[in-house]
Amino acid sequence: MKSIWQEESRRELSARIGGLAWDRPAAWGRFTAPKMVCHLADSLKMAMGDLKVARKNLPIRYPPLKQLIIYWAPFPKGAPTAPELLAREPREWSSDIGDVQALLERAASARTTDTWPEHPAFGKLSTRAWGVLIYRHMDHHLRQFGA
Repeated sequence: MKSIWQEESRRELSARIGGLAWDRPAAWGRFTAPKMVCHLADSLKMAMGDLKVARKNLPIRYPPLKQLIIYWAPFPKGAPTAPELLAREPREWSSDIGDVQALLERAASARTTDTWPEHPAFGKLSTRAWGVLIYRHMDHHLRQFGA
């Protein structure tokens, strides 16, 4: 299972991010490529506890549904997300790309952190679960834009 804790998987994500085109249309959903890059950056900030996102009381907070979604089920296209992860407006394309790549590396360097913030929808996650979830979330949106 791919995870941001694996250097090869992280390099793959970073290369895919670097290969994005700002004007590429989405295969689904309402994101533009620049808005999606901001969403990925803010999601990484949330994972590291730098961006507060309101807790959601959903059934996916509890096993076995939580594990099913994090590790196996395909992410649904057009699923709702926290408004805090949609708030930031894109700036300069190359700067936003560099930001998300740097945040990915920063998140990966936090692998040994004992305490991760609670995920707003999934609740308390292990370090392993965070690594897989971050990878799968980024992969989902990169596929959205053919990267």
